[in-house]
Formats: sequence, structure tokens, C-alpha cells
Amino acid sequence: MTTTITITGTGCPIPSATRAGPGVLVRHGDVALQFDAGRSTVMRLTGAGLALSDLSAVFVTHHHSDHLSGLQDVALTRWIMARRAGVAPLPVVAPAGPAIEFVDQMLDAWQHDVAVRNLHMGRSDLPEVDLQSFDYPDEPTEVWAAGAVRVLAGQVRHEPVHPAVGYRVETPDGVVAITGDTLVCDEVAVLARGADVLVYEAMRFEPLQRLSPDRQIILGYHADTRLIGAQAAELGVSTLVLTHLIPAPDEPGERELFAADVRDAGFDGALVVADDLDVVVLG
Repeated sequence: MTTTITITGTGCPIPSATRAGPGVLVRHGDVALQFDAGRSTVMRLTGAGLALSDLSAVFVTHHHSDHLSGLQDVALTRWIMARRAGVAPLPVVAPAGPAIEFVDQMLDAWQHDVAVRNLHMGRSDLPEVDLQSFDYPDEPTEVWAAGAVRVLAGQVRHEPVHPAVGYRVETPDGVVAITGDTLVCDEVAVLARGADVLVYEAMRFEPLQRLSPDRQIILGYHADTRLIGAQAAELGVSTLVLTHLIPAPDEPGERELFAADVRDAGFDGALVVADDLDVVVLG
């Protein structure tokens, strides 16, 4: 049995024909954990060969729309595909605050759709979410566990968005740390200490620093590729995966620029500048 990490979406709020919204799928045996659910997550999970009924839980990092806009689709499609047999409520784990409020209300707008489907199909069950909230943690804290797999949540720095967390997944094969959206900061170092695989949101600051001041505002709460490389080197991470890529490296030579930033900063481990559905095997 091995642990796999599938990048289900490498995009950002800017629409892309090839990059779904942010998401990471971690699988170990029968455990399938989805971290964030941006646009087109259902399509990417299908592309990864996962039936939605086999999802063990979805974890939310923060309440930005590009990380949540696919979650309604996950919940509704999971229910629709179950047909008359029904399906257990979808476990969704999120920090207390706006993300919890969103998840709690997100299916309300679909009540008429659900009613007419039930009438047509002769069923009476409803799409449901098993909402599991946790307080913003002072240090990485266990928020979910099943068998040999456990998930811890820890602080990241994505102000003015609060709360924002990253996650640490521990399996018998090793440790995966997922930053969500953040600055490169000490909090990420605590969350990722000893990790075998670090999945990091990545922005190349250098080209964005040439934009107009109103567009440079996003530099204040994302992770600079050069600082990512230095931090990953200091942590001794074996494999670094860059996702949520800004600007998207879709033209010839742009992927190499992301890699060069990280390498120039001193990181010499395995490096993946991810495309949707890239897979890393742990163990």
C-alpha cells in the first residue's frame, strides 16, 4: 500500500482552459482526502479515477472563492450519482468562521433542483454535508483521523483572509504538507517540518513586480518562488510540488522559470512544477 498525491487543480482565479481550480487529492488505501475544491474539481477527481462516493473527507484551507467554487458540485454530483441507493453525508472539515458558514449554506440554493430530482426518481434522501469545524490552531493540531492516517491543521499567513490554514497528512508512508494560500512564513515551516512532500502555492514575484501598483496588491499574501526554494532547502524537503501557479506557465520556457527561481534559492530535491493530475507517490 502506498500513498499518492494527485494535484487536482493548479489554477487560480484567472480562468484557464487547462488548469482547474486549486485542489490536492491524497490517497492511502481506502482513504481518499481532498484538500480544497476549486472549479472543475469533479472533472479532475473523475480523471484521477476516483468515484465521488469514495471520498473520505474534503478539507477547506480558507474561504476564497477559487478554493471553494467546486465544492457544491462535489456534494451534489456525489448525491446524484448515488441514485435511489442514497449516500452518506459528505464530511467537510474547515476552520471555524466564514468557510463554515459557506459550507453550511451552500446547498440551500439547490432545494428546488433536489426536490424535482427526488420526485422524478422516486427517492426521498437529500444531499447532505457532515460539517466538522475546528478552532484556529495555535500549533499544528489533529483535526481528522482514520486508521493509520491522520490530518493536522496549522496556521498560515494569508491576511487579510482569516482564518487560513494549511494541512499536514501523516500516513505509514510518510508526511505530506499542503500550504493552501500563504506567504512564505515561519508558520509553514512548523507545519512542514519533517515532511517528505511539500505542496506549495507558488507565485513568481519578479514579473508581477513590473505590473501597475493596483495589480501588485496580490504580492502581499502569496508565496514567492525564490523564498519557497530557500525555505524548502532549509527544511530538507525531499519533494517540492508547486501549484496554484501565478502567472500560469503555459508558454514555452515559463515552467523553467519557476524551476530556476527555486533552484537558484538552493533547493536541490525533487521538484514538480505541476500540471493538473500530476501524481507524486509517497513510500
